[in-house]
Amino acid sequence: MANPPIFETFGCRLNAYETEAMKDLSEQAGLDGAVVVNTCAVTAEAVRQSKQRIRKLRRENPDARLIVTGCAAQTEPKTYSDMEEVDMVVGNIEKMQADTWENIAKGPDFIGDAEKVQVDDIMSVTETAGHLIDGFGTRARAYVQVQNGCDHRCTFCIIPYGRGNSRSVAAGVVVEQIKRLVDKGYQEVVLTGVDITSWGADLPMTPKLGDLVQRILTLVPDLPRLRISSIDSVEVDPALTDAIGGDRRLMPHLHLSLQAGDDMILKRMKRRHLRDDAIQFCEDMRKARPDIVYGADIIAGFPTETEEMFENSLKLVEDCGLTWLHVFPFSPREGTPAARMPQMDRGIIKERAARLRAAGDEQVNHHLNAQIQKRHNILMENPRMGRTEGFTEVYFDTDQPVGKIVKAQIIGRNDTQLVA
Repeated sequence: MANPPIFETFGCRLNAYETEAMKDLSEQAGLDGAVVVNTCAVTAEAVRQSKQRIRKLRRENPDARLIVTGCAAQTEPKTYSDMEEVDMVVGNIEKMQADTWENIAKGPDFIGDAEKVQVDDIMSVTETAGHLIDGFGTRARAYVQVQNGCDHRCTFCIIPYGRGNSRSVAAGVVVEQIKRLVDKGYQEVVLTGVDITSWGADLPMTPKLGDLVQRILTLVPDLPRLRISSIDSVEVDPALTDAIGGDRRLMPHLHLSLQAGDDMILKRMKRRHLRDDAIQFCEDMRKARPDIVYGADIIAGFPTETEEMFENSLKLVEDCGLTWLHVFPFSPREGTPAARMPQMDRGIIKERAARLRAAGDEQVNHHLNAQIQKRHNILMENPRMGRTEGFTEVYFDTDQPVGKIVKAQIIGRNDTQLVA
């Protein structure tokens, strides 16, 4: 290919997975001389950054066809179609279809003749995209999409309007893909999606995520490590709890979609759990798997949040024993109920986000210190860095075999990593 397309990705692992799929589809189509930006809609800041990047990419590639896709393109196509730098806006369904890229590959004349906006109603979609990428990730770790979309309507979230309703990949398809990945030498597979604990609700017999996990562990006995991406703790089923407690190949690391630690704010967010539910879940999981490590998403400065309400979120970090925090300063998304609620002062939001991050840093310090002198199984991502089963980075001062699991003793730490 004389001039292979340039791809830029914003947002989540699923978006990154789909960029790999688009690369594959565009290569099969013979696409030449294009720039593709895969956007994120989770915050207004993500949209602003994508627009800024689009303008820079146009300056750097004045003659390329510039195509914008992803969640922000799906939820607000006019924002991008109004940009003079953009040649075409493609929806989240269209971007995963071979004929989209075959048409674009026909050249500038097709884009000139086609409608600039090619975005259909994602709520009408009932199936996941059939395009599977074997091996997206590092040489050590591969990501497998098991689900897309979300049936819930949290008041702050625009993502269901970018991804559609929840759709599941059949268990047999997932198992076969993981078998291929293991045959290729991958040591770890991560199950990913938008709301993976809703997996199975649209399949015959409505299986649960725990059923899928147990099926993978049973039918792919040579898989060394299985990891789960972000989950909604209120949807965790008994089979998943049993797998976490009973099979060491399922990694003891869960990233929880908690969002807040105050009951009134949780209700205003339209979450389906309360503060005590989150604390009880973390306690129960720790009883089942004492070495479990938690990450969590928490929003600072949600509309109407008082100092007392915020303190409940801050205290949740310790009450749940959270280690890795993703802190989001609240950002109103047009079209969501939370954007119509009384908004907080941006300075207060920024200050509360900083306090949450400081609490998270303190928890990371405790976690790192507790690992010193312990032995860990470490999956090497590059010659000098790997991750423990709890997803903590470990630095080595000598080269290790990339993609292999190394057993080593932790002898120290730096700011964010263990040292072996």
